Amino acid sequence: MTGLTMTLVFFGLTLFGIPIAYSLGFSSVLYLLSSDLPLSVLAHRLPNSLNSFPLVAVPVFIFAGSLMNTSGITDRLFNTARLMVGRRKGGLAHVNILASLIFSGISGAALADIGGLGKIEIKAMKDQGYDTGEAAAITAASATIGPIFPPSIPLIIFATVAEVSSIKLLIAGIVPALVVTGLLMIVVTIIAHIKDYPRDTLRPEKNDLRRVVVNALPALFAPVLLAGGLVSGWFSPTEVASVTVAYSLVLGVFVYREMSVKKLISMAKETIHSTGQILIVVACASVFAWILTIEQIPMKMATLLLSISKNPIILLLLINVLLLVIGMIMDTIAAILVLTPIIYPAMMMAGVDPIHLGIVVVFNLMIGLLTPPVGMSLYMVSVVSGQPVETIMKKILPYFIPLIIALLVVTLFPGISTFLPNIIFP
Repeated sequence: MTGLTMTLVFFGLTLFGIPIAYSLGFSSVLYLLSSDLPLSVLAHRLPNSLNSFPLVAVPVFIFAGSLMNTSGITDRLFNTARLMVGRRKGGLAHVNILASLIFSGISGAALADIGGLGKIEIKAMKDQGYDTGEAAAITAASATIGPIFPPSIPLIIFATVAEVSSIKLLIAGIVPALVVTGLLMIVVTIIAHIKDYPRDTLRPEKNDLRRVVVNALPALFAPVLLAGGLVSGWFSPTEVASVTVAYSLVLGVFVYREMSVKKLISMAKETIHSTGQILIVVACASVFAWILTIEQIPMKMATLLLSISKNPIILLLLINVLLLVIGMIMDTIAAILVLTPIIYPAMMMAGVDPIHLGIVVVFNLMIGLLTPPVGMSLYMVSVVSGQPVETIMKKILPYFIPLIIALLVVTLFPGISTFLPNIIFP
């Protein structure tokens, strides 16, 4: 069996609905058996692939996201966003996007954003007369900001696979995330006037305004603390995750007093379950990637891409098309683990900045979360809103416009991603 045949077997199993980890593992075992390689390779590479310090951040950030959802932080972030932009036309739609940006500075994942803020946002919008499907669509679209803005689990995974600085990559996501936020709010403004969306009905008195702001300050300080720690070099990404957990526990137990031992145990169980799902994919993908390497698939792909063009922008646009398609059929983490070793060499030979490449790869795959059949954001928001996936898909179509425009802007202008880390780490 060749590496190409193994890859085709993997995609075939995936298309038939076999879980990603099993597809990766089964196709890798078939290759080892057909090539007379010892199965002891599995025993060696599976555990060693998880022996990575940056990967420690993954379960800790998952745990931090769960803490945010149950410690009262998400409610306060949402109420603060309402005070900031709620009185605009289509106020709660703008609040939805702004709250996602704020929450993304803590959670690091799109699904955590939807799970944490989704119910609050959709219910508030529904109560003010928004169509439930429309509210769900805005929630799913705005959740793409989460994995681009630091801290970001997908960016940490990419940094681990590509062996680039995770701190630089996380900081590089700040400006692109702001670009996405701005474009989404522009589209919401246009749609709000076309569909006559209401302004937020929240009209706080002066004393209420002061109370809400003061009450939310500890929650708002969380993303400032984390981003500041990363930029200053006080924390590594792994340490940032631990600081997030500690800070969330302090807020939940001593400040907002909404945390209990029962909730803590429940969240720990959920974190273990989610972490197991991610890390088994990481482990199986490491064997798969190792086989691709010994089969020289990355070099062959590099030769193929460079034979098309040596222009880095053209190659990035080709990668965009590839990743948008892959994002429709493959889980984000699995796609990063499988595709990064394949496309990375060609991009480096063409002179693409690895930090810029990381942002482009993750951004593409975040858009993939909104596309079936493996659009996890669609399915998550469907569960949260109670709306069929088909309904949400129809409502979300206009929001692909700002996302694709933002992707093109970030792709064509590398400085948007690289200038901030270059300034901080000259």
